[in-house]
Amino acid sequence: MLKLTDDGAKITLQNQAPAADNGMFWFGTALLVGAVAVAMAMSLLPERLAIGALALLIVGSFIFNKKRQQQKQALSKNISSGVLWVRSGELVHDHQGKRQHITLITSDNVTLMGEQLQITDVDGSCKCQISGFESVQEAKAAQAILQGQTFGKRHVNIKMNDNPPPF
Repeated sequence: MLKLTDDGAKITLQNQAPAADNGMFWFGTALLVGAVAVAMAMSLLPERLAIGALALLIVGSFIFNKKRQQQKQALSKNISSGVLWVRSGELVHDHQGKRQHITLITSDNVTLMGEQLQITDVDGSCKCQISGFESVQEAKAAQAILQGQTFGKRHVNIKMNDNPPPF
């Protein structure tokens, strides 16, 4: 749903938030099992093998944290639900009380791909990808506002209800 404001627009996105990836859950579970195995190895195996098992667990934990950070960063670039506050050169994404501010610079490119907007920087790397618009017109309006165009009352369509409410 698109609502024009004095300095831009408020857009409510319709898609559901992406589900969490089960791969990270299973990797975390494997690390937990590994920790139990290392604890058993430390009590049953000679010192050298126990230290080797502990080293493997530490390396696995490091890899797990690195992958988790990469996944969080990738998910923060995809916006598909919540409320967007769009202004010229600025975008604020509000989802479940968390706000993410995205500021565009003059070299950033806003492209429309179907009903999705993609914001890329001068190098071509994706800053943000937005989906969940009700229609292509909403996506076009968001693109136009981000690029600095303003909308006045002459751009607003008013739909009349055929059935008046009963009195």
